[in-house]
This record gives sequence, structure tokens and C-alpha cells, in this order.
Amino acid sequence: MKVVQARQIVREALREADIEIDGGRPFDIHVRNEALYRRLIGGGTLALGESYMDGWWDCEALDEFVNRVLRADLESYVRGNVKLLWNAAKSRLFNLQKSSRAYRVGEHYDVGNKLYQAMLDQRMLYTCGYWKDAADLDGAQEKKLDLVCKKIGLSQGMSVLELGCGWGSFAKYAAEKYGARVTGVTVSKEQVELGRELCRGLPVDLRLEDYREVSGKYDRVISIGVMEHVGYKNYRTYMETVDRTLKDDGIAFIHTIGSNKSLTTANAWTERYIFPNGMLPSIAQIGKAMEGLFVMEDWHNFGPDYDKTLMTWHENFVRAWPKLKDDYGERFYRMWRFYLLSCAGAFRSRAIQLWQIVMTRPGTEQPCCRVS
Repeated sequence: MKVVQARQIVREALREADIEIDGGRPFDIHVRNEALYRRLIGGGTLALGESYMDGWWDCEALDEFVNRVLRADLESYVRGNVKLLWNAAKSRLFNLQKSSRAYRVGEHYDVGNKLYQAMLDQRMLYTCGYWKDAADLDGAQEKKLDLVCKKIGLSQGMSVLELGCGWGSFAKYAAEKYGARVTGVTVSKEQVELGRELCRGLPVDLRLEDYREVSGKYDRVISIGVMEHVGYKNYRTYMETVDRTLKDDGIAFIHTIGSNKSLTTANAWTERYIFPNGMLPSIAQIGKAMEGLFVMEDWHNFGPDYDKTLMTWHENFVRAWPKLKDDYGERFYRMWRFYLLSCAGAFRSRAIQLWQIVMTRPGTEQPCCRVS
């Protein structure tokens, strides 16, 4: 295909989203390499992200560009692409999130604590904040932690298992504010090392362990941002793990990004560069996985809060970049900006959601801790 033909196809597609090539609005794109058009037609979402990393195009308001692209469903223009079809087939043939591959997820969190300390709030929470009545990121994350504790009816002396504990942010908060005893597991070495240091002296046990390997019985079993790494072939396994480790009268809780559609593949660029083997669950997939094991007590969506959280993380990242650039380099800078801003645009478009789900066992009394 000639460049002029490819350019026309891309131009017409972008106009469906009211985006112009080399236009004057913040969400218009500026092309630096004419080979971009054929690359986009041949490579879809993966090529979009990689070409941005390579400096082939720029956009002042990348978050709004992605918002408009998703609202216009421009992904339909690349349906049928051979590479995309292979990714879909691969996910059906293989369990990309099986136990032997579990620690690949930790690669994202092992890029360096220095980066996350600069980007996140003071408690180091790498999940959506709850911005209702919050003035800043620290306040939004504090409110999120308290919201979780209230939803699960946490009280003094309770034992909690956290699947995917990050740097121990929830564990530290639950131990300090509620007097809980928390066991947390993660597949990131960097997170375990810093988390243990931050939780020193508290009844908190953080372990380098896959969620499928946990044992014991707990009053509460929760996960904040781990379902995105479980994979559709393992949603039932996740629920069975919760069922196996939750006491008979316990409460289970999930905080996860969710998809409006039941998918078996991830965004190709995000899977390759940000979250290896990542995948967003749908309502139907979660419901099927919990069927016969749990009663859904509360399902709360505050996806727009993730847009604000991501934009704040981006501001922090850009502000801290002069102190980080020697460790990471320009290509990483463009990759990380694309990651944060494209995710913000995805939440703004309502293409993806943020759910908090409270579950109990069949036959138990409904908990009195519904707060959403």
C-alpha cells in the first residue's frame, strides 16, 4: 500500500473521532514520520503505542486523544489483522497466567521503587483512589483504604489474607487503624523488600508467593488490583482459592479494573510493555467464576475516579522525571507517559471500569457493612 493511500485511510478513521492529522487542537496528532500510516494499518494498537515510543507522532493531550478514539470505536478498523488474530488464538490455546508464568507479572513492579515512590501517594498505593470528598491523591487513597475496611466490616484482631499485597499499603493501614493481622502475597521481589521495611513492627506478614499457593483460614480475604493479572482461564481458580482460605462466616472482597465485554485477550501494547499476561475481567466472567461459591453482596463502580488518579500519577511522574531520567531514558519516558495517559483516556471514555465487589458464602447473614 502506498503512503498516500495509507494516510487517507488513517485520516478518515481519525475523523470519525473528530481528530485531525497535524491539526491545531490539543487532541489532534502531529506526525513526525510518514511511515506511521502503513505501520498503524498493519499493527493496530501495538503499532500505535510502539510508534509513539519511537517518536513517530506526538499529541499534546494524549489522554483526550485516546478517549475520542475509544468512544468512536476505531478499533473496528483493525479487526481481522493477522497479528491480532494470532494473539486471540494464543490466549485460547494456552493459559498465559498459569503458575509457572506467575512471576512475569512482577516484572512491571520491579522496574524500581524509586519510580513508584516519586509517582504514587505517600502510602504507595498503585490502584485507584476514591476521590469523594478528597482534596488530593493522599486523601483519595486514604479514603479508598478506609472504604475497603468498612466494606469488609474489619475490626480489632481479625485475620486478613490479601492476594496481591503490593508494598503492603493496605496491610499497614489495616494493622495500624483497625488492629487487624494481615498476611499478604505478591510476585514482586521489590514490593516484598520495601513492604516488609514499611510494615516493620506491625502484625503484618508479606510473602513472595503466587496467590494459588496460599494456605490457612482467614476472617477476610481480599484483593486490590490482582484480578487484572489472573486471566480468564483462572478466574474460577481464583474464586476457589478464596473459598479455600475464607472462614465459614467470612467476607471476601475484590477491587479490580473491569471490561464492558468478556474478552480473552489483552491490549497488545499493554501486554507487551506494561503488564505481561494482563487481562481485564467482565461482569459475566466474574459472575460465572463465583457461581455456587459466593453471594454477591455489593458491586460498586467508581471508574471515573481512576481517570483522576492516573492524571495525578502522570503529573507526579513528569515532575519527578529530571531526577529519574538518568536511570530510565527517553524511550521509557514516552512509554510510561503513553501508559498513564492512554489508561486515563480509557476510563474517561467509559470503555473500562473500576469495581469493588463484596461477597459472602451462601446461607450466611447479610453483612451490615454495605457503605457504597
